[in-house]
Amino acid sequence: MSVSRRRTTQRVVAQAMSIILIALVVIACGTSGSAKVGALVAFQTGSPQSSASVAGATATPSDVPSPSSLSQATPSPTTSSPTTSSPTTSSPTTSSPTNDAGDAFTVQAQMVDVIKKVNPAVVLIETNAGLGSGVIYDNKGDIVTNAHVVGTSTTFKVTLSNGKSYTGTLVGSYTPDDIAVVKISATGITPAVFGDSSKLQVGDVVLAMGNPLGLQSSVTEGIVSALSRQVSEPSGNTLPDVIQTSAAINPGNSGGALVDLQGEVVGIPTLAATDPQLGGSAPGIGFAISSNRARVIADQLIATGHVTNSGRAYLGVSITDSAQGVLVAQITAGGPAAKAGIVAGDLILSVGGQATPDTSTLLQIVSTLHPGDTTQVQVQTSSGTKSTLALTLGQLPG
Repeated sequence: MSVSRRRTTQRVVAQAMSIILIALVVIACGTSGSAKVGALVAFQTGSPQSSASVAGATATPSDVPSPSSLSQATPSPTTSSPTTSSPTTSSPTTSSPTNDAGDAFTVQAQMVDVIKKVNPAVVLIETNAGLGSGVIYDNKGDIVTNAHVVGTSTTFKVTLSNGKSYTGTLVGSYTPDDIAVVKISATGITPAVFGDSSKLQVGDVVLAMGNPLGLQSSVTEGIVSALSRQVSEPSGNTLPDVIQTSAAINPGNSGGALVDLQGEVVGIPTLAATDPQLGGSAPGIGFAISSNRARVIADQLIATGHVTNSGRAYLGVSITDSAQGVLVAQITAGGPAAKAGIVAGDLILSVGGQATPDTSTLLQIVSTLHPGDTTQVQVQTSSGTKSTLALTLGQLPG
């Protein structure tokens, strides 16, 4: 009898534990419209962990657990007591914890498939000054990366995800948009598919793939936080069409791939935001050049080595910050500003009716305009005289 009682107790405890387990799954995955988001965070794909400098090899993504393991863990039905009764109350409709878990594993499996598909197209680029990432653009060996990754170098060590290394040569670089193209001579390479970044929506799930700190084939996940940002780089360039993402972007990620869940490259991770008060990077705020912008520049660099149709507005001035505002330090002869009557020593007070207290603001305003547009520029001469001039914008040269 004692044995029978112990076994009965074990069965009761097992049933109770099953009910507790299901309750925990419900809490973890959620039972409302936010369940999918919670499940996505809880079951995010593990990043491949390898380093070209330490291990010299890449790791394969971990296996995907089967959703059936949770679907079978359902609680036993309860029975009501024959001697007591209680009024029934209606409860809000909730999603099944089994369905929530299944949705999470579906997203996880999709992420793993995307990583397996895109990872062979993401490379490590090394120069004498540092390292970064790149994305194989076509089967001819052209690789898209950031201009700040290549810097002033013309030759590079390019390492594929399979560990094979090649010598890369510079095809062309366009600093204003921070895009460059490097070429290798290799067979059997797998180019990435570049998607249409104009179809992105805020909230889309994206993966940042690259080589942060030399850790080859690393992956982080996040969402599209904002679109069509104008972002100033430390070099002073203003990037005109930038995707903001919560996916972590660290040193070495530059030039890599921002990928959607269809396995298409929608951006080129370029820089992370910095905290002006505390210093260092601001977590959860990274920026990637849109794939559409990257393609416009890369196609021209591959064709001619130069950018002849940037599609970006151009004033034709060299400017600097001063105590009084934006000072025109130099004028390009025959350029838009010279034709409008602006001279060196003038202060630019506004462009298109928007005040320009510093060079960063001016560059951001101009980045929203287009070649051929005529805009009103208010200037103040060295004698203090203010005037408003009509200026027809040119095209930023390559």
